[in-house]
Amino acid sequence: MEPRWLFRMSRWARNPPSPARVKLVFAIIALALAIGAIEWLGYWPDWATAERIRPRF
Repeated sequence: MEPRWLFRMSRWARNPPSPARVKLVFAIIALALAIGAIEWLGYWPDWATAERIRPRF
């Protein structure tokens, strides 16, 4: 483990994030999981899917 992460963890232990920040992070994670589940189940619309474009040389 890198020392940088140890310093960050010690800083978080001394000054934990606010409950509002924790709720925000969990809401973003839940939204990302919901979008992933919708796409995995096949309900993602075709207009929102990116198409790969071949580069012209």
